[in-house]
Amino acid sequence: MTAALRYLTSEQKKQFEEQGYLIVEGLFREEEIREIEDTFEEISHQTIPGYFEPKLDGGDSDPLSRYPRVMHPHRFNNTAMKYMLHQPVMEVLADLYGEEALAAQSMFYYKPPGSRGQALHQDNFYLKVEPGNCIAAWTAIDPAHEENGSLLVVPNTQDEEIVCPELADAKESFTTHFVKPPKDKKAMPVIMKRGDCLFFNGNLIHGSYRNKTKDQFRRSFICHYANESASKISGFYRPLFRANGESIDLELNGDGGPCGVTFDNAYPH
Repeated sequence: MTAALRYLTSEQKKQFEEQGYLIVEGLFREEEIREIEDTFEEISHQTIPGYFEPKLDGGDSDPLSRYPRVMHPHRFNNTAMKYMLHQPVMEVLADLYGEEALAAQSMFYYKPPGSRGQALHQDNFYLKVEPGNCIAAWTAIDPAHEENGSLLVVPNTQDEEIVCPELADAKESFTTHFVKPPKDKKAMPVIMKRGDCLFFNGNLIHGSYRNKTKDQFRRSFICHYANESASKISGFYRPLFRANGESIDLELNGDGGPCGVTFDNAYPH
């Protein structure tokens, strides 16, 4: 007997299962987005070794030198931990998994004007959740559209095998890996409003455009999760956390690492 859904409709769950992704509109309230926004604005003026290492003087011509992504902010910031375990997110994940979710990672992308995107890739190449799969929860802090570098998804690739990536174009992607979509499937932009949350399967091929604007950031708060019945995950994502904040460790799955290694190797395996 299928467990009753907590948050989603049966149509929403069906879309996730058939397409590999789902947007839940307005999952975060404005005051919650504002708290996340304020927290990462404060973080953006600091250096936090191992997690956020900007060139505060502006560095070079690459906007991502000044505004790199923040890795694992839940390990040093209570607001990031709170929203990684945000109850509505955890309830959606429980509906998608059919069981409780375990939080494995948090990230924050500033994506300033002019910055490169991220080449198409598959998340479970890095997380290596077994058995089962990871799911990402990608929350728009700013409206996301084609001009400022919205996410791209390749629908119906959630059942594709995890493949060994090719080398990405360093002029367009700040990470090194590229996964070529199947011939009959194309990447499409995901247009989102502030506070919307996109959930997608760990095998789904996805990436993002370059931010082509001169004055718009495309900030996002991104977390990855594993199903409670998983027994293994890449070491980069341990420990994991239950919805109540209790930490839990899974068996180490070899290799894996940060979601997309940067060309300058700022976040090595």
